[in-house]
Amino acid sequence: MSTYRFSFPTAIHFGPGVRAQVAAHLESEGLSRPLLVTDRGIAALSMHEELMDQLAAAGLKAASFSGIWGNPVKSQVMPGVRAFKEHQADCIVGLGGGAALDAAKAIALMATHPGDLFDYEDEKPGARPIDGAIPYWVALPTTSGTGSEVGRSSVISDDETRLKKIIFSPKLLARAVFADPELTLDLPAKVTAATGMDALTHCVESYLAKNYHPICDGIALEGVRLAAESLVTCVRKPKDIQARGSLMMASMMGAIAFQKGLGLTHSCAHALSTVADFHHGLANGVMIDYALKYNIPAAEDRFRNMGMTIGLKNPSGESFIRWLETLKSETGIPQTLSEAGIKKDQIDRLAQVAIGDSCHLNNPRPCTEETFRGIFLEAY
Repeated sequence: MSTYRFSFPTAIHFGPGVRAQVAAHLESEGLSRPLLVTDRGIAALSMHEELMDQLAAAGLKAASFSGIWGNPVKSQVMPGVRAFKEHQADCIVGLGGGAALDAAKAIALMATHPGDLFDYEDEKPGARPIDGAIPYWVALPTTSGTGSEVGRSSVISDDETRLKKIIFSPKLLARAVFADPELTLDLPAKVTAATGMDALTHCVESYLAKNYHPICDGIALEGVRLAAESLVTCVRKPKDIQARGSLMMASMMGAIAFQKGLGLTHSCAHALSTVADFHHGLANGVMIDYALKYNIPAAEDRFRNMGMTIGLKNPSGESFIRWLETLKSETGIPQTLSEAGIKKDQIDRLAQVAIGDSCHLNNPRPCTEETFRGIFLEAY
């Protein structure tokens, strides 16, 4: 597998081994004091030590902050801001999955902006503008899921309510991405499946979203194809670098495409994360077939196009849903909410949170609280 470099709009270095280019890249930008932002799990792995050694060997004075875990909350971000200032850092290196990369963006924002993090919440009445300089930061994804490395938003939860808050600005885009599929080779099968289903869901829901954006439609459709051809292989043959690369590219394409919008699957997933602290990618994986059935009457042609793209013999909305059911089975995603540990008495609360989530506003078919209650009951 070769390596490549392209921009869309972020400069992306893609391919096996590109992580070794980070130190030289920072040097070329005149930077010398990076703060490595990662999560607890990654901090204990050799990839973290390897990157710190590479930065030191290049003469860079690097420090590491690893106080991120689970669905990131504001109380995890602010110590990272303090670490940035105490180190007198001049840049950030984000290493990890969506949680670490979203936290890296939030830390970069609050390192140079006043007030409270949630003062900058997207579409909040009276929200502060993100109008100051953002520290230079680069991203190294270690999963193929959220695509946060190419996204312009940071999703951080409120500590008390667990509600997800979205901080959005093109200024939050990484200045460079080093997308190295070798960093995903040791992911456990369950993590590969959950994050891969997240990437697929981004592509599918972006394509179905009602907003007009043909450029995103094209990206999303190719992302569906790449995820469909690679996800099962990544789960069953984790060292297949070609498949890992295809899934990582699908992840980035999904994150680029969902600037068009998402849909009701994501509203269901956000509710599960809020109410049950459920892993976001796994939530999408469990809910995707149940949620998307609701959209078939409003988007049959789009389901047919996706079915043709992945090579279904008789592409239709129903055959695409059956394919998703099979994919879940082949990758070990729980088939039901009860199998995933959700209790039936949580369904009313799940429906209440889902209807309050903004993702479904771009769904091709309007949703109500009863819509969500019915979907959660069917999924249970």
